[in-house]
Amino acid sequence: MSKGVFIHDTAEISSEAYIGVGTHIWNQVQVRENAVIGNGCNLGKNVYVDFDVIIGDRVKIQNNVSIFHGVEIGDDVFIGPSVTFTNDRFPRAFNDDFEVGKTKVKRGASIGANATIRCDVVIGDYSVVGAGSVVVSSVPAYALVMGVPAKQKGWVCKCGMKLKEDYSCPKCGKKYRLLQYDNNCETEDKCLEPCCTLCEK
Repeated sequence: MSKGVFIHDTAEISSEAYIGVGTHIWNQVQVRENAVIGNGCNLGKNVYVDFDVIIGDRVKIQNNVSIFHGVEIGDDVFIGPSVTFTNDRFPRAFNDDFEVGKTKVKRGASIGANATIRCDVVIGDYSVVGAGSVVVSSVPAYALVMGVPAKQKGWVCKCGMKLKEDYSCPKCGKKYRLLQYDNNCETEDKCLEPCCTLCEK
């Protein structure tokens, strides 16, 4: 266990888990074997972290969230209350061939309360998933998605504000440009559909 860690008396933390410096773990949290939780994180009430899960630095996980095996959380991610991650590709109670789907939430992304994230997707850098949304496909970096199923409704700045039509931020003034890819693009996440993303100017 690292220095400067706060763990509530009711939390259950495996001796085989790693908890980073300055992390706060609140009541009724459970952290399983070989989970890695980075520095400066905050895990709210009733959070469950499954075995082998990796959580980056400065991550905020609100109450009643379960991070299952196969989910990886990057640095500076915000996960709202009661967000649901799935990890079973073919869920049947009577099947013995449980097959874990991978999910990656990348740096700076925010997921609103009560959103549901299907496995085998990537939530891109600094993207925002609206509260109550159901995400069934990968989300581009800086995209704002919402609804059931989640659809893109615009772009957001790194600071979290929705961008104007010229891709500038009305709050901090940062400007972006749109990058477009075709069907044959091979991005880091091996995107197989037409897509686009933003980058800073």
